[in-house]
Amino acid sequence: MNTPKSPLVMGYEVVIGFETHAQLSTQSKIFSRAPTAFGAEPNTQACAVDLALPGTLPVMNKGAVERAIQFGLAVGSHIAPRSVFARKNYFYPDLPKGYQISQFEIPVVQGGDVEFFLGDEKKSVRLVRAHLEEDAGKSLHEDFVGQTGIDLNRAGTPLLEIVTEPDMRSSAEAVAYAKELHKIVTWIGICDGNMQEGSFRCDANVSVRRPGEPLGTRREIKNLNSFKFMQQAIDYEVRWQIEQIEDGHAIQQATVLFNPDTGETRAMRTKEDAADYRYFPDPDLPPLVIADEWVQRVRSEMTELPRVMAQRFVADYGLSEYDATALTQSREIASYFEATAKACGQPKLAGNWIMGEVSRRLNASELKIEQTPVLSGQLAKLIARINDGTISNNAARQVFDAIWNGEGEDVDGLIEAKGLKQMSDSSELEKIVDDVLAANPKNVEEYKAGNGKALNALVGQIMKGSKGKANPQQVNDLLRKKLG
Repeated sequence: MNTPKSPLVMGYEVVIGFETHAQLSTQSKIFSRAPTAFGAEPNTQACAVDLALPGTLPVMNKGAVERAIQFGLAVGSHIAPRSVFARKNYFYPDLPKGYQISQFEIPVVQGGDVEFFLGDEKKSVRLVRAHLEEDAGKSLHEDFVGQTGIDLNRAGTPLLEIVTEPDMRSSAEAVAYAKELHKIVTWIGICDGNMQEGSFRCDANVSVRRPGEPLGTRREIKNLNSFKFMQQAIDYEVRWQIEQIEDGHAIQQATVLFNPDTGETRAMRTKEDAADYRYFPDPDLPPLVIADEWVQRVRSEMTELPRVMAQRFVADYGLSEYDATALTQSREIASYFEATAKACGQPKLAGNWIMGEVSRRLNASELKIEQTPVLSGQLAKLIARINDGTISNNAARQVFDAIWNGEGEDVDGLIEAKGLKQMSDSSELEKIVDDVLAANPKNVEEYKAGNGKALNALVGQIMKGSKGKANPQQVNDLLRKKLG
C-alpha cells in the first residue's frame, strides 16, 4: 500500500503538532473548593489555596480525575494506574505560587489517537499524552493606564492538556483535528468547548522542512480561540517561515501570538524547553493512584462514544463511514438523525436530507440542530411521502420551506393546500405523453437514432405539461415503453 504524499507549500513540507487546554467541567477548582463559573467580578472566586497563602495545601478534585479518565477511554489511551504531579517553575505576575502544578514524567493519560475525515479522506492523529494541571490567573491591561491588573479567578481552574505527535501536514488538517477533538470533549461532557470564554484553547506548533530532511525549528502559536483564526494563523506562519528560510535566516524557537486584525503572527518570547521549567515532583501531593475498578466504573457510566455510534450507524442503517461520521458531529445531530430514520424507515434518505437541506438552512440562519423549525417527525413524514410517490423531491423542498417559514406544521395538509401531489391517474399521464410525442417528432427520431439526450428533452416537456406533478420515474418508464 502506497503512503499518500504530504502536500507541499513552495517545495516545503508543513509539520504541525497541537497542545490543547480543555477546561474541565467541574464546579470547583482542581486543588481547592473555589468555584469555576465564568464572568464573575475579578478576584471573587479565588480562595486561600488559589492565592498561595502560607500554610495552604492542595487537595485533588476527584471529578477532574474522572473527566481525564473519560477522555482517555474515548480516544483509546492507556490510563496510568499511578501518575505523579510536578511543579512547573516560572515567574509570571498571574501565577501566585511562582510555579504551576502540572504533570510531567508520568501523565494520567498516555497515547491514543483521534480519527476524522478531511474531505472524504480518513485521517488519524496520534496523541502523546493528556495530563491534568491547574490554570494560571489572568493579566488585565485594557482597563488600566500604564498599569496591569491581576485577576486570579482562573487560578487553579482544572485543565486537561492534550498533546499530539507532529502528525498534521496542513492548516486544513489541523483545523479538522481540532474540530474533532472539540466534538469529543463536548460529546462526553468533560468540557463545554466555549472557545470565546477560553474553555477550549489550542496552541499550534508549526515548522517547515524540505521533504526527507529532519524536523525544522518550531514556533508555537498560542491561544487560538476560533477555528477560522486557527487556519489563518497557521497559513501565515507557514508563509513567514518559508520566506525567512529562503532569505537565508534561521528560524528561532519562539512563542508567537496571532493578531486577527492584521492576519499576522508576532513573536511574544523565546520558547522555553522542559529543562527551563525545572520540573520536580510536588511534595504536597501524593502520587495519583487509579484502580482498574475505578476505570471500569467510569467506562460503564459513559455515554455511547461518537466513533462507536458511527460504527453502529454503518452496521444498522447501511450508511457509508463518511456519512455516519458526518451525522455524529454532535449528540444533537445524531439524535435528530436517528429519530428521523426510525420514523420514516429510510435512513439513507434521512441522512441525505439532514446533511443537505437541513444543514444548509441551519447554516444560513446560524442555528443549531436543536433550534430547527422542522422537527424530526415532520422530516420523517416528508421523506415517507417522497418514498411512496406522493410528492417529488422538488415538491418536498417546497413543503420543507413552508414548515421552516412557519406557514404550517402538517406535512399532508401543506401538500394538499399547495396542490403538490404527484399525478396518480395513469390515463391522464399517458394522454400527456402521447401529446408530447406527437408534438415533438424530431426528438422522437433523434432518440430512436441513439441520441439519449433527446429523451431528457421529452421528459422536460411532459413535466411542463403536467405542471410538475408527474412522477419522473413513471414518465421515463412510460416513454421508454412507447418508444420501444
